[in-house]
Amino acid sequence: MTETNKISILKTKESKLKEVDLENLVFGKFFTDHMFICEYKNNAWQNPRIVPFQNISLHPACAALHYGQAIFEGLKAYKNEKNEVFLFRPEKNAERFNVSAQRLCMPSFPEELFVEAVKELVKLDHEWIPKSKGASLYIRPFMFASQPVLGVRPADEYTMMIFASPVNAYYADPLKVKIEEYYTRSVEGGTGFAKAAGNYAAALYPARLAQQKGYHQLIWTNAITHEFIEESGTMNIFFQFDDTLVTPPLDKKTILAGITRDSILTLAKQYKIPVEVRPVKVSELIESIEKGTLKDIFGAGTAATIAPIALISYKEKDYQCPPLQQREFSNFAANYLEKLRKGLIDDPFNWRIKVM
Repeated sequence: MTETNKISILKTKESKLKEVDLENLVFGKFFTDHMFICEYKNNAWQNPRIVPFQNISLHPACAALHYGQAIFEGLKAYKNEKNEVFLFRPEKNAERFNVSAQRLCMPSFPEELFVEAVKELVKLDHEWIPKSKGASLYIRPFMFASQPVLGVRPADEYTMMIFASPVNAYYADPLKVKIEEYYTRSVEGGTGFAKAAGNYAAALYPARLAQQKGYHQLIWTNAITHEFIEESGTMNIFFQFDDTLVTPPLDKKTILAGITRDSILTLAKQYKIPVEVRPVKVSELIESIEKGTLKDIFGAGTAATIAPIALISYKEKDYQCPPLQQREFSNFAANYLEKLRKGLIDDPFNWRIKVM
């Protein structure tokens, strides 16, 4: 057992890395040698530690299993050819983690400890980080109510954990998506702005219906009227109408405040690209495709980074989006962020944290 700040570390006796081909990865199939654990009891976070990756034991009355008090985050570590390792804006994940926790009546987690735990885990398992283009180490912090209790109330005990998985690109091909006209991912006053586990469970069935028709994902629309576009699958969505980059606003708290979303908006403004954060009607999107004023459309998120949308289905009709090679902004942004995160270019925004 060694000590680093407040985090104790117990290393595994034998690495599983030799069993994994880092050049041929399936997203989320393999997991690194270690994980971070910390428990909340008696109104305080206790015993932060990194231990060998292992299964966990839960009481059948574990509150998260019955009442859904569970949240998570997603971020990545990157390695370049010099074996330098970087994180991308982890403090924003720590901040958003606590926004989610507050909405689900869970205790906040110290943001400094969140970032430190991620850094120490990445240092320990840095050999698991693939170097190839589009590849990274995906890091999953999560918290759940671990107290055994059957009363419908917030739990008094919680567990916060972090583990990691080497991954390639989330989507291998440009996306074919269907605009959702019936099911709803999020409503005003709900939990759409939080990374609550239940949000994703509720989206699985309608997404499966779309996949059965040959589409990768859905474009989610607002509840009740389904008139306005909100997200694309598990990602924020961007459009370029003529020269202007547009994305839906966060003010109604039905859309996740994506860190990649914020990075793209900052990048666009830095390079003097006109930006509008405003509601986008489904009818506006379809009309822009028909008139040829849609120049670019893509999803943005941690797992996928920038995922170009190639085809949109609406009311049983398929619409082809602009050819990928003609999309100047998303191609530029994807390339820029890839280089920035791997330490290959300067970082004017101070987004990159060097781990080693």
